[in-house]
Parts: sequence; structure tokens; C-alpha cells
Amino acid sequence: MILFASIVGGLLLLVAGGEALVRGAVRLAALARLSPLVVGLVVVGFGTSTPELVTSIEAALLGSPGIAWGNVVGSNLANTLLILGLAAVLAPFAVTRASLGRDGIMALAATALLFILALQGPVGTLAGVALLGLLAGYLVLAYRNERAAAAPATGAAEADAPAARRGGAGAALLVLGGLALLVFGGNLLVGGAIELAERLGMSEALIGLTIVAVGTSLPELVTSVIAALRRHGEVAFGNVVGSNIYNLLGIGGMTALVAPGALPPELLTRDLPILLGTALLMLLLGLRLRYGRAAGGLLLAGYAGYLGYVVATAAGTSG
Repeated sequence: MILFASIVGGLLLLVAGGEALVRGAVRLAALARLSPLVVGLVVVGFGTSTPELVTSIEAALLGSPGIAWGNVVGSNLANTLLILGLAAVLAPFAVTRASLGRDGIMALAATALLFILALQGPVGTLAGVALLGLLAGYLVLAYRNERAAAAPATGAAEADAPAARRGGAGAALLVLGGLALLVFGGNLLVGGAIELAERLGMSEALIGLTIVAVGTSLPELVTSVIAALRRHGEVAFGNVVGSNIYNLLGIGGMTALVAPGALPPELLTRDLPILLGTALLMLLLGLRLRYGRAAGGLLLAGYAGYLGYVVATAAGTSG
């Protein structure tokens, strides 16, 4: 009974947290005269990456950098294939040429950079500093671009400044409360699901590939789906792309600082090349500036195929 309550309670908290986060993010975007995309990139995308950050840093500090890097790569695969695909299938949405060109290309470049660094040997302190510096530069560029685009807005917005400040406090509380619910709900759900899987006799490898990998991406999943259903497509897209960039540059950079070393061989030969391909696929599918149900179905099929391949490979190795 406690196990069932943990799983159901975690799901309910995730839905409530995602709803609050999307509402608060959209309000903040309007009040700050920024596009929903930049709020999705910075507030939503990075905020929902908190489970990945905690998991990777704890793993690195405990002497398991392979788990940390596996979490980064696995979460990005889930973000692009599962989350973006599901959001597009449930509620197709449009994206702007600017967001696809700047942020989609940045996600592809960050993936390629990590792949190149890993191929050169151990990813050490210098690489970690470079990754974090690139993340900071990207955030400054995105913010300046969005502020420049919003510059013509004057008059009424300035006249309503006191009301905007009051509304901003409420929106910020929604965002912070939503993030807290997402993290707590995700922990509840993942813990209950792992216990259930163990009772059913699932192997540790299968638990890690399915429940844990998807579990740390649950905040992104719930937030992007809710955003798409509410016709805030740029929040959904910004959430996925922002989370991917943060995982690669932010969490990857911090992991390199905390635990410098080489990436596991299977990541180099199998998962990173696949991740690079998915980042390119996301760009190609968005060339029409819309992610429709056909594109979403293709992404979901790709994730199912990837999981099947990984599970089959693990079974073959163990056998």
C-alpha cells in the first residue's frame, strides 16, 4: 500500500509541479518582456535538470563518474526522443527560425564538442572549465538577443510597472513551488518504481536503463507535455533544448571538475554517436518550423529502438 501511494503520489506531484511551473514561466516571460523560449531555456530547462545535476554530482563524488556521464547522455536521449516526441504527438507545436537556428544548433555543437573531447582522452579540469565557460557565454548571448528583440515594447508596459512587480513575485513563487514539487514528486516516483521493479525481479541493468534514466527526466517530460497541451510550444521546445545544453555543458563541466577521467568505452562507441545523430535529427525535423505528430512518432520510435538495442546488448553481454 505504501509503495502504491509513493508511485501515485509522485505522479500527482509531478503533474501539479509541471502545471505551476509552466504557468509561472509564461507569466515571467510576459512581465519581463522576454519570449517564452528564453524562459523555457533558462528557468524551465535548467530548473527541471535538477535531478540530473544531483544524480551526476553525487555519483562523481562517490567515485562513479561512469554513472554521472551515463546519466548526462541518457537524459539527453530521453529529452530529445521521448519527451520532444511525446509532446509533438499529443499537441503539435510550432517553433521560430531564430530558436531553432540558435538553440538547436547550440545543442548540436555542445554534443559534438563533448564527443570530440571524449575521443581525445580523459575529460579533465581544463575541459570542465571550458564547458562551463561556454554555457555562461551562451546564456549571455541568448539573454541579449531576447532583450534586443523586446526593446521596442514601451508605453503601457512601463506604466504598469508596479503591478508588474507584484505579478512577478507571484509568478516567481509559482516557478519555485513548481520546481520543488517536480523534484520531490520525481524522487517519490523513482524510489517507488525501483522498489516495485526489484520485487518483480527486474535486473539492475534494466532498472537503470528504464526507470532511473527516464526517472531523472520526469520533470522535463511533465513540463514539456503540459506546455505543449496549453499551446506554449516554445516553452516545450526551450525546456528540451535548454535541458540538453545544460546537461552537456553545465553538468558535464561540473562532472569533469569533480571527477576528471575518461568516459566509459560504451558511451564513446555507442551512446555518444547516437546522441549526436539525435541532435541532428531534431534540427532536421524542425526545418519546417513545426513539430507535428509524424515527427513526434518518429522520435518515439527512435527511443523505443534505442532502448531495445541497449537491452539486447546488455543481455548479450551478460549471457
